[in-house]
Amino acid sequence: MARPPLTGPSAPTGPGGRAVPATLLRLATAGSVDDGKSTLVGRLLHDCQAVLADQLAAVARASRERGLAAADLALLTDGLRAEREQGITIDVAYRYFATPRRRFILADTPGHVQYTRNMVTGASTADLAVVLVDARGRVREQTRRHLAVAALLRVPRLVLAVNKMDLVGYAEPVFAAVALECAAYAADLGVTDVLAVPVSALHGDNVVHPSASMDWYSGPTLLEHLESVEVDEDPQALPARFPVQYVLRASESGPDAGYRGYAGRLAGGVLRRGDQVAVLPSGRTSTVVGIDRLGRRDVDHAVTDQSVTLRLADDLDVGRGDLIAPVSATPRVGREFTATVCHLDARPLRPGQRVLLRQQTAVVRAVVRSLDARLDLAALATAPAPDALEANDLGQITVVTAEPVVFDAYRDNRRTGAFLLVDPADGATLTAGMVGALRAAARPSPVPGESRVPAPGARAGG
Repeated sequence: MARPPLTGPSAPTGPGGRAVPATLLRLATAGSVDDGKSTLVGRLLHDCQAVLADQLAAVARASRERGLAAADLALLTDGLRAEREQGITIDVAYRYFATPRRRFILADTPGHVQYTRNMVTGASTADLAVVLVDARGRVREQTRRHLAVAALLRVPRLVLAVNKMDLVGYAEPVFAAVALECAAYAADLGVTDVLAVPVSALHGDNVVHPSASMDWYSGPTLLEHLESVEVDEDPQALPARFPVQYVLRASESGPDAGYRGYAGRLAGGVLRRGDQVAVLPSGRTSTVVGIDRLGRRDVDHAVTDQSVTLRLADDLDVGRGDLIAPVSATPRVGREFTATVCHLDARPLRPGQRVLLRQQTAVVRAVVRSLDARLDLAALATAPAPDALEANDLGQITVVTAEPVVFDAYRDNRRTGAFLLVDPADGATLTAGMVGALRAAARPSPVPGESRVPAPGARAGG
């Protein structure tokens, strides 16, 4: 296939040489220990010319100290001292780079089971996930876990990078067998958009440049796919969601006397002047009569991720934590819901535990009413209700709040369907959750004491 030339990360230009903003892709990488994930990310950054000279010199120096003949590109991503010493990835490392076609935010997530919580954090905002598999070891349990986490988080697209093809003689049958096994597992999770790419991160085959050793492969290189893939979710196509962060009021005298606006950042959709909106959870309605942006007053509309101030026709009781939404497409309001969660803290999460629930700008008191199930992602099954959720455990819980909260199902809006549980005593983040991501009751299973995990797109309870 014809391949366009690849150059450095210079900004794209339009007529007259003016810079044109490139589209942004958020991606997360995951892979089992020793599958070569850090090497792949390092190779991608290196061959995209996204590594500064002093960074490359530091890596070359560290590689020589280890007795290596060539620079170990994995060191480009292992930023913590413990990571460099152990040769593993522990924390999520965010990397920013660009090509003439697209800008990227890459979340390099850990591979160890005990750092599953870090993968959840890194993949929660991703448009695409790259999951590595060692061509020699086929699909490990941790690979299945990574695929399942990506599915639960509703990452819309997956790329399977079958790495270390140089160690299997660049054999097409080996690649085909691994790709088929992963595709079947992903299909069980409800994920059908999976692209498999045979790569050798060590030698750079099919990472940025096409491989001369795998002429049987006619698909795109990893970078070509990342540059051209379309992102399914358009935040502006979602119903408008405006969490109120601050109430702005002018003094009683002066040119802005009587001014009252509600400042915040639009979490989805588009709001326009003249829209009929509801203020939740109270349910009072009004009309948007003005939208102010910094340095420019009274614009016609605001889009996702813009920080603006809304002015309403009526003088309503609106405060921080309220949410403004179109009357025609309001989210749910309630005091009890089920959620899929990943427990983050070393202290266990137990039934009856009192917490603070943070969702967008709202903070309310809440109680964990019950731990309904613990998820076994490797087996795609739910175990019976546990006594507690430990760090890195994924489970299904029921939460009751002291006052009404506003939420979308996570499957409908990844932003307003997510929340955190916080320790009210010390402010530590305990648990990350996804509202209504699974059914409240598990489906029957032929295995006593277990049940199959519903597909991530299944209708949620709660």
